[in-house]
Amino acid sequence: MIFARAFAAACVAALFLATGPASAQTYPSRPVTLIVPYPPGGATDAISRIIQDAMSKSLGQQIVIENVGGAGGMIAAAKAARAAPDGYTILIHQVALAAGVTMYKNLSFNAEKDFVAIGLINTAASAWAGRADLPPKDMKELVAWMKAPNSNAKIAHPGVGSFGHLAGVLVAQELGVSATQVPYRGAGPALNDLLAGQVDMSSQSAVQSGPLIKAGKLKAYAIIGRSRFAGLPNLPTMGELGYKKLDLDFWHMLLAPAGTPRPAIDRLNAALRAAMADERVKKTFSEGGMDPFPAAEMTPEAASALLTREIKLWGDVIRSNNIAAP
Repeated sequence: MIFARAFAAACVAALFLATGPASAQTYPSRPVTLIVPYPPGGATDAISRIIQDAMSKSLGQQIVIENVGGAGGMIAAAKAARAAPDGYTILIHQVALAAGVTMYKNLSFNAEKDFVAIGLINTAASAWAGRADLPPKDMKELVAWMKAPNSNAKIAHPGVGSFGHLAGVLVAQELGVSATQVPYRGAGPALNDLLAGQVDMSSQSAVQSGPLIKAGKLKAYAIIGRSRFAGLPNLPTMGELGYKKLDLDFWHMLLAPAGTPRPAIDRLNAALRAAMADERVKKTFSEGGMDPFPAAEMTPEAASALLTREIKLWGDVIRSNNIAAP
């Protein structure tokens, strides 16, 4: 399989080189398939559909979305890794790809070697929130409360391997506290039990939890992300509070099979940049509490570097906490 992929990549590259600069001008000459690693309705699918039309317009060819769910996004990643490296099959993925490298023991692909990055899309902040009647008023008091004898803090999360789960594990680790991780079948059920006071705290989407925090139905302690959330401007980030390892962002990026010719990668990157500069796209992202990556960070090289860092980060977390795929 490795020889076959290498041979296919060499043939495609040779074709691009043989046809010269015109190849970059004529690509793409047919629709491009964007593989989404989750069913319709989730955040990753939504982001794909937000950028779909603008990228299609820039490319002059339709972006066709193909939802391939299963195994925490690993089935879709494997399918994309096996696709012909010709620029006509690309993949959108997120934090779960970096975590899955360590969590799933028998993957048929290598995330760093079998993909080439196209570019970074966005980040989305999360709020570290507690039930409304949780006694601590701020993060300092929360840490003391969690360290108190017999506190048995319960942290809700959307399922093993989710960003909410991994963030919860890392928060407890960085705060130096012990806690019980309580899994749910999705973010909705976890939030419902948090609102009902059945669990103590959770990493929650800042967009979704913001109105609940303002209404006093949840108590917020910090933002898990590189920057503050505009909807909760007075809430500090974990990094501002001294927990630098908790400047965690829920990110998305575009990738292509390894061996995809650079002219195709550059064309796709340009289309992604055009989409992120589109006023409708910017408005939709802003209203959804999502921050596009700065233009300087939207290069294929920056995306590749981020993936490498995240694989190490979550690999360390998963191994040190003995987290296994369900």
